[in-house]
Amino acid sequence: FGVTPEFLVTAKQLEIKMAQGAKPGEGGQLPGPKVSDYIAGLRASKPGVTLISPPPHHDIYSIEDLAQLIHDLHAVNEKAGVSVKLVSSIGIGTVACGVAKADADVIQISGGDGGTGASPLSSIKHAGCPWELGLTEAHSALLNNNLRDRVTLRVDGGIRTGLDVIMGAMMGAEEFGFGTIAMIAEGCVMARVCHLNTCPVGVTSQKEELRKKFPGTPEHVVNFFEFVAEEIRALLAELGYKKLEDVIGRADLLKTSDSQVGRIVKTQGISLDRFFAGVPNTANDRSFLKASIEGGVRVPKEEVVHINGFSSDLDREVCKNSDIQKVIEDNAGEVTVTVPIRNTDRSVGAMLSGNIARVHGNNGFKGQISVQFEGSAGQSFGAFTLPGLKLRLVGEGNDYVGKGQHGGEIVVVPSADAGFVAAGSSIVGNACLYGATGGDFHANGRAGERFGVRNSGAYAVAEGAGDHCCEYMTGGVVVMLGSVGRNVGAGMTGGIGYFYDKEGDFEEKVNREIVKTQRLSTAEGEAQLKAIIERHYQLTGSERADEILGNWDEEKKYFWQVYPPSESKTAVVAGAQNAGVDLRVS
Repeated sequence: FGVTPEFLVTAKQLEIKMAQGAKPGEGGQLPGPKVSDYIAGLRASKPGVTLISPPPHHDIYSIEDLAQLIHDLHAVNEKAGVSVKLVSSIGIGTVACGVAKADADVIQISGGDGGTGASPLSSIKHAGCPWELGLTEAHSALLNNNLRDRVTLRVDGGIRTGLDVIMGAMMGAEEFGFGTIAMIAEGCVMARVCHLNTCPVGVTSQKEELRKKFPGTPEHVVNFFEFVAEEIRALLAELGYKKLEDVIGRADLLKTSDSQVGRIVKTQGISLDRFFAGVPNTANDRSFLKASIEGGVRVPKEEVVHINGFSSDLDREVCKNSDIQKVIEDNAGEVTVTVPIRNTDRSVGAMLSGNIARVHGNNGFKGQISVQFEGSAGQSFGAFTLPGLKLRLVGEGNDYVGKGQHGGEIVVVPSADAGFVAAGSSIVGNACLYGATGGDFHANGRAGERFGVRNSGAYAVAEGAGDHCCEYMTGGVVVMLGSVGRNVGAGMTGGIGYFYDKEGDFEEKVNREIVKTQRLSTAEGEAQLKAIIERHYQLTGSERADEILGNWDEEKKYFWQVYPPSESKTAVVAGAQNAGVDLRVS
């Protein structure tokens, strides 16, 4: 929701939230009544429309896909660490090892006892596991695979006291997340009406009259954490240790509390020893607490951020181009560069976008940088592109082309000697324009599955796509000049889709839970569609676009317009009395 280049380059650490500990398997949720104009602006969505974050399986099918997202974030901002939030569950140790190998800087283990804000009861009942189980498994697996020194382990989910911190440290945690208890320290009264926008102390409300009742001050939170620190200090002294670092990973210091186990009948026969018996003994080997850098030197983990290897070399080469550097520095002028690309070059364009955003923000760049790449691009080509940047790929793209695009232009066309019909062949992979917030995208060929998921501002054209096109879309326009797969428009709450349907089977592919369909019924809608297709032809030389424009009066009858309720009164859907209305086409 609203992830932009400027957002990414100003961060000290970026977190990939694989799931929430208290409701694993679901994305975050913000009820419609809480989505004010301000919130909608930040999230690039519509006021009053419920926001549901796409769960990870929309763009992450395997550990390789997660590794690619980590790579993207390390490319756009080389100085920011990347944290991956995992849910405490059986088998988390294997996943944690994969995340460590994928060059994450922090792994966060989230337990099932944390707060969930505005989540439905059905989402949080009987969900999640205790953080203790997930933390010990992850810590043990990382140690056993010699990966523990590559990541920092963080834990959260119902942590409230200094005793929780001490026990978490002994089970392997180096950092600790406080959520609910910190909210209470600053004034939350646990009224449990987060989802209703009626919080009596203004903590979780967007209503100004309620926000004025917020009683908290920073000093309240500082005071609470000073007490937590004092409790930790006292417990460490009682154990005979001077620093918290001395007890990290020391599960051998833990033992079962007989009084707690015998407190109620149903726990009297339970032995906890086996849960923690497999944790390696680190009493004599504390090397995992520091990271190893070049030359075998060991340094504190907080001083080290993983950086991409040769897969970002092309990005670095483009960024070092003196002409490009001058345009960015002067914030004026134009430059055109042509470079070869191959499929080991990943996240190309992200580093350049980050450099621009770091100086000029999301929309302050006034120059023009045009880069033509020739060959087969690796994953995430054109990620986080912003206004003033034009990327043209002559060849083919992989998955995630245009991920998080914020502006500018991405054009993908087949090479001149390609021996296939563009309109019938895939030219870009899956999950293109995932989370895009603006810009223009044109592909002279078909796209894979999940095209335009969570698109909230990009104007995109492709010549067909796979399943789940326009899922969770909240803005922008998507034009498909060929057939698409099933489940079109699922969860779509904003934006417009135009779909070319010469075979006559499109209607059965639409998910009608939210969206509606109609033929081109307004002059405004027709004008918008035609202008976008004309632009597509100018940029790509598309034969399919040429055929449609050459016989427009006949071909336009094959288009369906897909729209959600929030767009039902717009000019392109319902028409406008003022025929001169300004229509956006890019």
